[in-house]
Amino acid sequence: MREWYFLFANDYEKWYNEIMEDLKKIIGTNIANLRKNNKLTQTEFANKLNYSDKAVSKWENGDSSPDIETLKKISILFGVTLDYLVTDNPDDNKEHYILPKNNRNNKLIITLLSVSCVWLIAVILFACVQMMCPIDTMWLTFVYAVPISAIVMLVFNSIWGNTRNNYFIISAIVWSLLICAYLQFVQYNPWLIFTIGIPAQVAIILWSQLNKPKRK
Repeated sequence: MREWYFLFANDYEKWYNEIMEDLKKIIGTNIANLRKNNKLTQTEFANKLNYSDKAVSKWENGDSSPDIETLKKISILFGVTLDYLVTDNPDDNKEHYILPKNNRNNKLIITLLSVSCVWLIAVILFACVQMMCPIDTMWLTFVYAVPISAIVMLVFNSIWGNTRNNYFIISAIVWSLLICAYLQFVQYNPWLIFTIGIPAQVAIILWSQLNKPKRK
């Protein structure tokens, strides 16, 4: 009985290793085809995933395989499902593995709806206050809606978009907040407040140039 168990275990391990080796080759071939079809070098592709080109080379040669999180990123990057990456010859039925464009459009629509809600609240607030107790500076409500909208865009871009765009959005938030502060206290001519934006912008630029350590 014991000998039979070890024999079964050895056969199972051998079978499992063969399956995994075949799967690595399939994933590697599919990644290489997607990369080439999108005219990306191994280095360019690796940079998008924050990996080294050596890691990509190992994937494509079937020497190793990306973890599930990275596979998900690759599928999103090329607009295919995870099934595409692990299927042998997926191009034979490629239409079954293409991510619907509606998903991407929905993300944009949700982002724009959220931003429009900010402006709707600003309009309602402005109208209500002006009807009940008119205030000369109430128009600043729309000015403050600008950085708030940028903050909403920053949140959704961090979730769904290209995080490199976050630096431009953060710059917009900084300068729009400074403009809000200036207009709020314009009677004191606080033009020096804009000097705060100079070191802040320099810091954002330097931050954007930081290279994250690449995984092997």
